[in-house]
Amino acid sequence: MSAHSPVLISDLLKQAKVALESQRYEQAHAACIDVLKRDPRQSEAFYLLGILTADHDNHAKACELYDRALAISDEGRFNAQKARSLIALNRRAEAIDAAERAGRQMSLDAYTLDTIGVVFSRAGLHEKAVGFYEKATEQAPENPSYWYNLATALQFSGKLEAAEAALRETLALDGQHVKAWAALSQLGRVPSNPVELKKLTELFETLNEPDQKLQIGHAIAKAHEDAKDASLSMQWLAKAKSAKRAELKPASVKDVALFEAARETTSIKSEGYHDASPIFVIGLPRTGTTLVDRILSSHPEIVSAGELTDFALALKRAATTPSRFVLDPETLKVASDLDLKAIGESYIKSARRVAGQAPRFIDKMPLNFFYAAIIHQALPNARIICLRRHPADSVLSNYRQLFATGFSYYDYALDLEQTAEYYAGFDGLMAAFRDALPPDRFTEVHYEGVVADLEGEARRLIAFCGLEWDPTCINFHQNSAPVATASSVQVRQPLYSSSVGRWKRYRNDMEPALNVLQEKGFLDLDS
Repeated sequence: MSAHSPVLISDLLKQAKVALESQRYEQAHAACIDVLKRDPRQSEAFYLLGILTADHDNHAKACELYDRALAISDEGRFNAQKARSLIALNRRAEAIDAAERAGRQMSLDAYTLDTIGVVFSRAGLHEKAVGFYEKATEQAPENPSYWYNLATALQFSGKLEAAEAALRETLALDGQHVKAWAALSQLGRVPSNPVELKKLTELFETLNEPDQKLQIGHAIAKAHEDAKDASLSMQWLAKAKSAKRAELKPASVKDVALFEAARETTSIKSEGYHDASPIFVIGLPRTGTTLVDRILSSHPEIVSAGELTDFALALKRAATTPSRFVLDPETLKVASDLDLKAIGESYIKSARRVAGQAPRFIDKMPLNFFYAAIIHQALPNARIICLRRHPADSVLSNYRQLFATGFSYYDYALDLEQTAEYYAGFDGLMAAFRDALPPDRFTEVHYEGVVADLEGEARRLIAFCGLEWDPTCINFHQNSAPVATASSVQVRQPLYSSSVGRWKRYRNDMEPALNVLQEKGFLDLDS
């Protein structure tokens, strides 16, 4: 082609795609605009501009661009990318619809198949995601990200051996895939043999990103814990969390404001939306919420909808408070001025997209504990079950947990003392809710009590929910429904008591937190 030959539209689109893949966004944008000036009906240009815009976290604008592409050509990949932006905007129902439209189309490429799987995963539909990930790995077996996504969906669906195999495939392709190592440790499959530990330790020392050091450090800590070396495990946790903790502002001030704002919601009064189908299981993470969810959802009239963000989102959208956080003091403070009946109705409609039409469904989002009083006013017939656990075990289990690093709500768990302070704030808030909410709508259950008397506590909770007893509830470990939480491995086993009093094995390394608990009257270390 001579210097004076016109550049073909197909060549410009190729240039845009290559530039986009290498994150040369200005060049990609220019090429797409050039294409559209020549031919405004080039759907590919709108599609590529949509991806570019989504890469810059402007998902609302990206959806507009995907819609322009779809108006010209209803392609599966266009729908898939639109679904991904919709789920990023927390518009789950629309995202599911778009993903389902994409999935019905033939001859989808691996990238599109994986994208559909990601949307279903983020929507809580893990079993539905598995098939798309499997097809993606069949088409592109050399891509470690596709294997990792498949492994995660398999784990949450209860296929633990298959999940381990997929993680091993991931690591065979990329031995430094930190998320795969972290996931393998959650499965309890990271051997504590010197060779594998040496690999992980060497990898930890090469990493610079705090999030990556956090993930690999947690995996190493879990390996030492499995080897019964509690002290070395805690040392590694401290090392793993230090870099992440250093880059963040202290969480305590933010948390105190949240607890104070939540406590004020006990004075709210509202007619509410009278639907008795939701059962909210709340509490600190890692204190037995998943266990209770499995016990209840083993009942034939109850399904688990997983950890939904729907109530928080419905409240935030109605509040229109300016912060970028869904959960913030400002939103809690204006709740009394909102139409809580409409919020309750909106929540039910949204949650039903996951829960289906079962008579009762469980929303097991632990952090909904901040909203307990608001939930009661918005949905006065809903049941709220709050998990409690020994203070020191609660602190330890939260500190040991690798939480998603993209959510600042869990920053407290980067520091032992702050975790103890957070427990104190939680306990005070639950005391306020216990006094303010009716006992036939709000109840507490202790993890230790469930372990000591599974059937007795299960019967009490089923009666609290207004249902007849069903003996399948005590066989919760046979429940085949997906579990998308850190307890996805444990709750597929019969009930065990080894987690009760676990903090005593870590007593020397927990001293800063134990001192806080003792000062606040939760613990007597001298007895």
